[in-house]
Amino acid sequence: MSHLINVSNRLPITIGETIEQSSGGLVSAMEGTVGLADLRWVGWPGKVVDPQRQAEVDQYCQQHGLRPVYLDDDDVSGYYDGFSNSSLWPVLHYMSNYMHYEEEWWEAYQRCNRLFADRVLEIADNDDAVWIHDYHLMLLPQMLREARPDLRIGFFLHTPFPSFEVFRCQPHREELLSGLLGADQIGFHTFGYLRHFRSTVLRLLGLESEMTYIPHNDRRTHIGVYPIGINSVKFQQQLQDDEFKRLRQSYQQVYEGKQIVLNVERLDYTKGLSRRLQAIDLFLESCEDKRKIVFIFVCVPSRDEVPEYQTLTETIEGLVGQINGRHGTIENTPIHFMHQSVSFQQLCALYSMADVMLVTPLRDGMNLVAKEYVACQQEDSAGVLILSELSGAAEELFSALMVNPFDLPQIAQRLREALSLDQRERSRRMQQMRHRVIDFDARYWAKSFITELRSKKEAAAVTDLVETGGRIADEIAGRLSQATRLGFFLDYEGTLRNFEESPENSAPTAEILQLVERLANCESTDAYIVSGGPRQNLENWFGATGIGLVAEHGYTWRRPGSNEWETVGETVDLDWKQRFMQVFRHFEGTTPGAMVEEKRSSLVWHYRRSDPEFGQWKSQALLGELHEMTSNLPVEIHHGHKIIEAISVHVNKGAALKRLLLSGQHDAIVCAGDDITDETMFRIEDPRIISIHIGRGNTHARYRARSPKALLTLLESIFKSTTQCRTKQG
Repeated sequence: MSHLINVSNRLPITIGETIEQSSGGLVSAMEGTVGLADLRWVGWPGKVVDPQRQAEVDQYCQQHGLRPVYLDDDDVSGYYDGFSNSSLWPVLHYMSNYMHYEEEWWEAYQRCNRLFADRVLEIADNDDAVWIHDYHLMLLPQMLREARPDLRIGFFLHTPFPSFEVFRCQPHREELLSGLLGADQIGFHTFGYLRHFRSTVLRLLGLESEMTYIPHNDRRTHIGVYPIGINSVKFQQQLQDDEFKRLRQSYQQVYEGKQIVLNVERLDYTKGLSRRLQAIDLFLESCEDKRKIVFIFVCVPSRDEVPEYQTLTETIEGLVGQINGRHGTIENTPIHFMHQSVSFQQLCALYSMADVMLVTPLRDGMNLVAKEYVACQQEDSAGVLILSELSGAAEELFSALMVNPFDLPQIAQRLREALSLDQRERSRRMQQMRHRVIDFDARYWAKSFITELRSKKEAAAVTDLVETGGRIADEIAGRLSQATRLGFFLDYEGTLRNFEESPENSAPTAEILQLVERLANCESTDAYIVSGGPRQNLENWFGATGIGLVAEHGYTWRRPGSNEWETVGETVDLDWKQRFMQVFRHFEGTTPGAMVEEKRSSLVWHYRRSDPEFGQWKSQALLGELHEMTSNLPVEIHHGHKIIEAISVHVNKGAALKRLLLSGQHDAIVCAGDDITDETMFRIEDPRIISIHIGRGNTHARYRARSPKALLTLLESIFKSTTQCRTKQG
């Protein structure tokens, strides 16, 4: 059985005088992987361990399938308290006003992610699956991908993923996204988080995506929605426990005759505690009998080293004191505030007896407290859940009373409604939610993610360069080896090279220059680089190589080994350009980021720098207007990659390719392209043509390669196996 290496910031242990195993949602969830793989767990022990005690920790971890990553004080300060919790956490929760950033924090974050990577690589066997958890380790997937591409790598984000406008505030946003895309599969709690992630990847990295995957670098990162659950079995068992029953009876005696509104939260500014207290204050002002209601606040201490949390504690304690002073009576103190953890039995007892559970975070990835409360409800005494519509749980627990956590009067009103609901309505609402919480628990979540991670990796293992009946490289090499003279007609941007935001930034890489020089020097071969761009760019980039050049989709060209440029001729009618230019300029002015490029045979409206959605919408409007204008004019409209081009019908790449075919010297010609302007080549019916389309979409080409990188790999394979591609010097 292969291993499942679970990687989280914290190991499930607590180090005190002794070392003990700790519990939690992720620990419970990983029990759902039993039988799927042999589990190993990599993480930080949770505190800086004295070197003299590391042997003891190592021994304990070895016995329990754990692999510790040791951090020193500087690591904890920069990586954990700093970048993770003072920079990333607030941004992911839409609270960029709390975000702080220091460059040394980023350096620590990179360094510690590398420590985790090294630990995983020490224990990872061939074909193991690695499941990485949460925002502390967003660089880890790519680090592992670069070192061990054979691993199945999954990542799950337990927090929200915010909109692009918020995430862009993070200074190292591109590196974080690229780190995540090293995974084979990324999971989110809700579709909203997934949608924001896709939008952010599009706007920051320029990567378009499908609903379930993001294609990049010759591979796919799959994305999906996997709402986490709780350990429902553990809660159901607790309801039958004698200690639970004793505690519940004891609490009922203490609060006899009172309605209980329960609040259980980590003390965190994302939980909306101060606003919740203000809403309670508002509710108590209009409450007819304050003696009959008590608000129990269990606030678990959190990140005491971070200044914002210290300030928050003081704020909450101050508000509690003010409200109790204003609304308290001799018979009753309205708010019972506990700034401490409670035992599992105590928590379940409180859940089960609470008339109302008030869960109003300002943002929350899921909020398992809401699900825990639902799991502890019994039909004959069911309570009411008041839930923030901005929590992930709101998409599942739809029978709760929903609130906008920023709307204080609404929260106060929902409290009045919840406390007055009859038992029949309470039971009806709770029954619907309880079925979902019990059925779709933490084990279901873990099993779903791991099962899909395995299947996605297996699907992704299929070779990129395939055509029904066989491998492209083998078939093409076989055909070329029988030819006496070869031709190559290769589109440039989007085919040999990935697109850039600005065409002027599309200079060839060293790998492309090496390929071009090799093509130019192949004996018995004529090779052309084809582009829709101006000839000046091609001449600057490739002029010294001697390769053939075709610019402006075939309007002008330079033969291999020549310095002279030829054009289609004076017969091409270009009188339409002035009229079309007026329309192009209008759309340039009304679309921020758009620009117009004028060539001798065409006009191009670029919208790569525009907002992707707005630019796409404006492009459809421009297309509609241009198509109305083309009637009886010698003009074709092409919608390419983030461009719209109006070009003479007498100028196209297919016509340029035909000039090469007419020479009759070539037994085989390889042509490759990526967009609609290249289809004029692919539609030519000639047995000598070997056509290759780059990327997705419908095409007339015979073969397909997924990306420019895949095409370069294919060409390199052809060079190695085809004797005609020997250099002229050889």
